[in-house]
Amino acid sequence: MKKRGVGIGLSFYGTGYGNGFPDVSNAEVQLMEDGKVAIFVGATEVGQGAKTALIQIGAETLQLDYKNIIFINEDTDMMPDSGTAAATRQTYNTGNAIKIACENFNEEIKKAAQKALGLNSTAGLIVKDGVVYLAMFPDKRISYKELSKIYKDDIIKAKGTFTAQTVKMDDETGQGAPYWPYTFNACMVLVEVDTNTGRVELLKSIFAQDVGRAVNPRLVEGQMDGGFAMGLGYTLFEDLNLDKGKMRNNRFSKYLIPTSMDMIDIENIIIEDPESTAPYGAKGIGEPTTIPVGPAILNAIYDATGVRVTHLPVTPENLMKAIRESEKSEAI
Repeated sequence: MKKRGVGIGLSFYGTGYGNGFPDVSNAEVQLMEDGKVAIFVGATEVGQGAKTALIQIGAETLQLDYKNIIFINEDTDMMPDSGTAAATRQTYNTGNAIKIACENFNEEIKKAAQKALGLNSTAGLIVKDGVVYLAMFPDKRISYKELSKIYKDDIIKAKGTFTAQTVKMDDETGQGAPYWPYTFNACMVLVEVDTNTGRVELLKSIFAQDVGRAVNPRLVEGQMDGGFAMGLGYTLFEDLNLDKGKMRNNRFSKYLIPTSMDMIDIENIIIEDPESTAPYGAKGIGEPTTIPVGPAILNAIYDATGVRVTHLPVTPENLMKAIRESEKSEAI
């Protein structure tokens, strides 16, 4: 017999290292010889889209087309430390460091333009599209390329550092503010359970994710889809099969992960509620997208069968065992 059930999973997640641990990101910005601007930052790209999002934050702050930005983040001889690609911290932490560095760079480029243009001060100078010009007299202008030639022996550059605000938990009371910011999400799934075989099939899902501000909506949806797939995997498929500390399923022929055939189309809902301390309001959402999926699936299975599963993964064999045990308990 096939039975359907609906389940919902909710989660909140504190980004960054947390608990008072110094969470620091650094960035440097420099005018290059060809008039382009280089951003140096130690933000490791592991597929989460850091390069794209961080370049966009830099481009917005510099008021410069991203094509004129050189992003260097994988040469430890040239870039400052920006911490690990972990704890969903790069967009918030390193994004803030880049924003600060770019703001400082804008001030340095204005000072350089003031001297080059023979102006009394930097008041009224506008930085946009690789040009510095006087708002009250736009013909008074100079390009980044021209400035790079004038200041080739005195490089125009700036630095930025951002440290996240966290408070160590009180050891006695357990109180504190260990993380900031938090991100929130909700996931609903509709499943169909075959009570004769234990097979669970996902039919529909709606996933709402708080992002603060979506720097790149397509990347956000990609994270949501990826997080859902990982949650689906550890809930229904992935089993190390540990036996006295030894992994029995130590190869992909035994350790099953979901494929495209197991995924479904997800209705993603991006919730934008800008975070005041974040770069343009953006929060990180790397790891949080995985968290509510498993609970939502388990709740849906419970709704369909009346059986509460507390051990993962919910393979057909494990689910049939749980159903039989539940039937025996009811019979008694």
